[in-house]
Amino acid sequence: MQKWYQILYKNTGLSPYVWVVFFILPFYFIFRSSSTHEVVIGIIMILGFFVCYVFSFLTKGWQIYVWTGLQILISIVMTLLFGYVYFSLFLAFFIGNIQNKIGFFTLYTVHLISTVVTINLGFILKNSNMITQLPFVLVSMIAVILLPVTTYNRNKREKLEGQLEDANKRISELVKLEERQRIARDLHDTLGQKLSLIGLKSDLANKLIAKDPVQAQNEISEIQQTARIALKEVREMVTQMRGTRLEDEIYRIKQIFKAAQIEFILEGDPNLTNTSLMTENVLSMCLKEAVTNIVKHSSATCCSISIIPGRTDLVVNVQDNGIGMGDGSVTVRGNGLRGMKERLEFVNGSMEILSSVSGTTVCIRVPNVFKQPEKEASV
Repeated sequence: MQKWYQILYKNTGLSPYVWVVFFILPFYFIFRSSSTHEVVIGIIMILGFFVCYVFSFLTKGWQIYVWTGLQILISIVMTLLFGYVYFSLFLAFFIGNIQNKIGFFTLYTVHLISTVVTINLGFILKNSNMITQLPFVLVSMIAVILLPVTTYNRNKREKLEGQLEDANKRISELVKLEERQRIARDLHDTLGQKLSLIGLKSDLANKLIAKDPVQAQNEISEIQQTARIALKEVREMVTQMRGTRLEDEIYRIKQIFKAAQIEFILEGDPNLTNTSLMTENVLSMCLKEAVTNIVKHSSATCCSISIIPGRTDLVVNVQDNGIGMGDGSVTVRGNGLRGMKERLEFVNGSMEILSSVSGTTVCIRVPNVFKQPEKEASV
């Protein structure tokens, strides 16, 4: 967790040491004084300021405020005694490197007020050094106001840029992970349906070998065709992840129900006009998983799919007369149902499952594509 006293050490670089070069300037103001006592005091304060300045970048916690307070005090004394206002620039640079917002504004306010009061007091006392260097004093005042804010914003921008770069890398990794999971779900749904169909037809062909060899041969041919289709779909899915139209999926559903000897009833038009290709593809994959579950687990003899288009959304109900799923309030469990839920959430859709001893109903709801009226579109 970030501390309120923390300093941006990495962002300062060599800047603190470059500023040290300017420590030669106060000696000019000190040696202009005729009093040896004042010269000694001035040298001691310069060395003291240098030590405080270095330790302010090296220490942590409450010690930072101690060293900064001593620097502010030395700057005030140097301004009043020798007219040397330029230590305020060192402080301005240091305060700009405070990382935390509260700590920055606290020190910035204290330093700004103390500098303004000290300079005005120097003019009131008619300090000759300050009067002769009035333009430089005004420039220093502007720097005291702008330098901390500029340095703080620069460091904050660099920090945000670093965080943005890390976030982009994280997003890139998440996109790759999501793509892997999506491909895994697609492969599971596609191969699950086709392999179920192959298994059913293989059992049927095995039963018909003795009774009706011709029909058994036809079933074997369909098994070969289904295997080729499955291989083709897997290759297309891996290479270009093509979309699947609901109309094409309904045709495949009819085939698998026929092979499983389950009566199939379709209500509504599978040729969708107000649904995007992405949403239609997600809907097709969800129907594929639902039908696979019915064939494998429901022991149903009849299944109906109703397609109900609405003004804002599309509702697809898949209902069977099987053994149900154990209770009436079904939670999403298993890889297949969980994959359906995740797919639908991706397109802002939803899924509800109602189960009883008389069968299971899966209600899928996906949004329609918004289209402007023709009159408005022509304006």
